[in-house]
Amino acid sequence: MELLRVGELARRTGLTVRTLHHYDEIGLLRPARRSVTVSGAGYRLYGAAEVERLTRIVLLKRLGLSLDEIRSGLDEPALSLARTLELQIVRLKEEIDGSTRLLRRLEALAARLGGAGGTSSEERAEDLMETLERIAMYEKHFTPEQLRQLEDRAAAVGAERIAEVEAEWPRLIAEVRAAMARGVDPASEEAAGLAARWMGLVAEFTGGDLGLARSVGKLYKEEPAMRRKTGLDSEIMGWIQRADAARRAAG
Repeated sequence: MELLRVGELARRTGLTVRTLHHYDEIGLLRPARRSVTVSGAGYRLYGAAEVERLTRIVLLKRLGLSLDEIRSGLDEPALSLARTLELQIVRLKEEIDGSTRLLRRLEALAARLGGAGGTSSEERAEDLMETLERIAMYEKHFTPEQLRQLEDRAAAVGAERIAEVEAEWPRLIAEVRAAMARGVDPASEEAAGLAARWMGLVAEFTGGDLGLARSVGKLYKEEPAMRRKTGLDSEIMGWIQRADAARRAAG
């Protein structure tokens, strides 16, 4: 390709001349050569190799690396331009996924607000606080991939079924607590039926993903707000686990 002066390279890449001068001064991006002028000053000239190196610099900088880290990384054979592009693609996909999740949350929140015309300001504020609290807890306990899975499950199941499941959980928890109060043996047929219903709801929520199920268990175990809202505690969880183990052992 034709050698480019520093001003032309800056214009075409969206960088500033000052930035390119700085890259030269710190040894990050040297020009291919300098032109010869009467004054002896000369222009910095950049060729194909420099453009490729600059592309890698820009992409690595977008990945959050410092200039010192970029300089070290550019000399690594494993960090080729193709690999740098792959890393940038992954990062952009994560950004897109994050923006999509935020969009869905905002849409859901807007729908809740739109349907809250008859509520008081106090009820409305409590609803908003509960929504924000749930978002924070989910982001704490689930990976971005798991959050995508949950959203996909919600889309597949549908809003009507989600509402039914949300109503079913308190009833089932109350039944389990009542069975425990009556001293029902976790190995009994009654306990097996409760455990089967419990695990069915969990599987419907998680799509049968064991990692997701473990994250759900961790959420309920570590978040007092979730335990208060659902009435779950370690005794109930332990009883259900014993009942499910006995049910599975029985075949």
